[in-house]
Amino acid sequence: MSLIDVLSVLAATIRLATPLILATMGGLFSERAGVIALGLEGMMLAAAFAAACIAAVTGSVWLALAAAMGISMLLSLLHGFASVTQRGDQVVSGMALNILVAGLTPSLGLAWFHQGGQTPALEPGQRFMPIALPGADSLAGVPVVGPVWNHLIGGHNLIVYLAMLLLPLSAWLLYRTSFGLRVRAVGENPHAVDAAGLSVARLRYVALALSGILVGLAGADLSIAEGAGFGRDMTAGRGYVALAALIFGKWRPGPAFAACLMFAFCDALQVRLQGVALPIVGVVPVQFVEALPYVLTVLLLAGFVGTARAPRAIGVPFVKTR
Repeated sequence: MSLIDVLSVLAATIRLATPLILATMGGLFSERAGVIALGLEGMMLAAAFAAACIAAVTGSVWLALAAAMGISMLLSLLHGFASVTQRGDQVVSGMALNILVAGLTPSLGLAWFHQGGQTPALEPGQRFMPIALPGADSLAGVPVVGPVWNHLIGGHNLIVYLAMLLLPLSAWLLYRTSFGLRVRAVGENPHAVDAAGLSVARLRYVALALSGILVGLAGADLSIAEGAGFGRDMTAGRGYVALAALIFGKWRPGPAFAACLMFAFCDALQVRLQGVALPIVGVVPVQFVEALPYVLTVLLLAGFVGTARAPRAIGVPFVKTR
């Protein structure tokens, strides 16, 4: 396997990890605040659909990005209204959101564009294209450094670089600011937060809004950055994988980020393994190779998570005491 092949797999890992990282960081804020983030799949799918629709109609990638973040945040706040204000079951609310969006997006796509539930293919000016970093041409001939700069570090779209920037910013916001301390406190002991004179509902709604924005970026990456339009169920379970990465990372940004990279690496590897004859076993069936990332998710959660402790108040409706 040549250096270019290795770098191609690693670069694909970064690209495939981007929506997972953004969705996981969004779920982190939600669950740290005590609200189960089971609606990540639906929020991401709705964001991907909104971004592709607005990009196809207006031709503006920035309006499309804003629409993706807006619809995702709206759905996140809707989940908050059901689970925080109305004190409903958070699992039921999250699953209802996923089911609603999974049925609504292809129906609207069929009604609006008459292309079987898909949106029209987007032109390069309607989506985020790969960015060539400074010095790409001058370093192209330099051994090792040139290929790493051009094929691994460079050549990604804007949302990939935003995801890498938002990861440390999210960790800083959660662990190094008073807001982050309050969010973590409201997920552990909301009664203590209430006794301190702070609004539990307000903190949870703000955390859910941040969650919606990050998940909206993840959905936009799928349809107007890595992809060129919306297709039915294009998230392909990534919201659930992001939730699994969050649990595997024990609700901490660093380990959750590593889990996202691991899942994405398996996804990138399965593309390379399709049709390849391996020693002893021969050609691995395509269906098995495609299932590899999801099988890994189940195995990790079933046997390797260990003593992961969720926030104490997660999923528990807060009832103010007099």
